Amino acid sequence: MKKVRRALISVWDKQEVGVFAHSLERLGVEILSTGGTSKVLKEAGVAVREVSDLTGFTELLDGRVKTLHPKIHAGILAVRDNPEHVKQMEEAGALPIDLVCVNLYPFQATASKPGASYAEVVEMIDIGGPALIRSAAKNHRDVAVVTSAEQYAPILAELSEKGGISEETRRHLAAEAFLRTSGYDAAIAGYLGRRREGFSGS
Repeated sequence: MKKVRRALISVWDKQEVGVFAHSLERLGVEILSTGGTSKVLKEAGVAVREVSDLTGFTELLDGRVKTLHPKIHAGILAVRDNPEHVKQMEEAGALPIDLVCVNLYPFQATASKPGASYAEVVEMIDIGGPALIRSAAKNHRDVAVVTSAEQYAPILAELSEKGGISEETRRHLAAEAFLRTSGYDAAIAGYLGRRREGFSGS
């Protein structure tokens, strides 16, 4: 079982995330968050540490750059029983992140919306979200990755009943995460491929 001491939560779909974060907090988990998610969590009464406080950088480019930072990804990707990883993480000022909760910008929904412009659709290509998901899923030996609100209740139940998240659950969550990012990328590739002929960039 892996205990969860720190969670990074950054979601587009914020339904139920306040309850999820509150429940994590009651279990002793420190919550890191960004932008709009942080605001929602604070309004729900959750004590939140801003990602920008950890990285030392404010969000850039209208929120396009928030979590793309070595302190964040080192905290996710460090192998906890590798002394050199732990040393480098600490030297970089990173903190171990044991759970990553991310859902992605609604690219498919925007692309299928009647009248949506090319620029609107492209703006819904998530960059930081898939990077976080892939980092956490790769390091599922140490990190749990949550990509859907449907996973909130089972995760909370396992944490409450067992005090941590099992290897089997972490591996299952990682598989679900890669399915999600692969489908997301396929949708983007399909959309851009259909735009090739007569492409105008507008």
